[in-house]
Amino acid sequence: MLNNVAVVLLDGVHPFELGVVCEVFGLDRSEQGLPVYDFAVVSAEGPELSTHAGFSVRLEHGLERLEEADLIAIPAGEDYGSREFPEPLLDALRRATARGTRVLSVCSGVFVLGAAGLLDGRRCAGHWRHADELAIRFPRARVERDMLYVDEHPVITSAGSAAGIDSCLHIIRQEHGSEVANAIARRMVVPPHRDGGQAQYVERPVPTTRCDTVGEVLVWMERHLDRAVTVEELAERAHMSPRTFARRFQQETGTTPYRWLLRQRVLLAQQLLEGTDETVDSVAGRTGFGNGATLRHHFLRVLGTTPNAYRRTFRGPRPLETAP
Repeated sequence: MLNNVAVVLLDGVHPFELGVVCEVFGLDRSEQGLPVYDFAVVSAEGPELSTHAGFSVRLEHGLERLEEADLIAIPAGEDYGSREFPEPLLDALRRATARGTRVLSVCSGVFVLGAAGLLDGRRCAGHWRHADELAIRFPRARVERDMLYVDEHPVITSAGSAAGIDSCLHIIRQEHGSEVANAIARRMVVPPHRDGGQAQYVERPVPTTRCDTVGEVLVWMERHLDRAVTVEELAERAHMSPRTFARRFQQETGTTPYRWLLRQRVLLAQQLLEGTDETVDSVAGRTGFGNGATLRHHFLRVLGTTPNAYRRTFRGPRPLETAP
């Protein structure tokens, strides 16, 4: 069980990524019936550290505090991609994973895990800006460029700042189930699991920037996921030729119409599996897959699990019915 959480800081830490970990694991939400953790912020480089934002923090705990942690989190920091890290910290991380403690990196914190040798032979995620550097510096790591986060137990790595929230909620969901993760997400006013909250990884959501010409079509597609559509029909709605539409769609969303539609259908299926008692066949009909076999095929290919297994894993316990 997850009871003890420590977040370890180095000089130049980024306050937002530190705040993400503190927000998820460091707040007392016991009045809502939510878990409370023995939480500590730990320094790897002395009692006072500077932050990337120009202010300093004073810390009470040193690296010895990591020895009792069930989860050790490492937020991003300045120049982590090129700097050296204290050997006592790297040793502490190696000992932690050897005894089964989970370690979590947020954004460029992944370089600390790489320096400790914890990425060797493992898949890992990092910010897209750091992917090439990460692969060069740690050639034995398997860098997943399109993931928000990767869980290779006991090592969990996440991409940019908001992906840190995704990975933290993933850990909460593993430990306590969807109901607790959803409650914390609502408190934070964030989605409980972007892009479906699958157990091992979450694929990068479709970019939503610069949908200047296909934006209205995207809205229509999202509202009619149960319908069979063709590129020709979508192009007609956008008043373009199919070739022009496909090119503009790729430019403005970063993916193809087929992949975008498939991902949204899978996401809707996840939501229905978590929140309703509908059968797999019913969910398949509502999400445009037509039948349970087709849904299972795409669900397994995209998420690495079956609809029924996903429902068992991510659906919270059903409330007890009271006698009349």
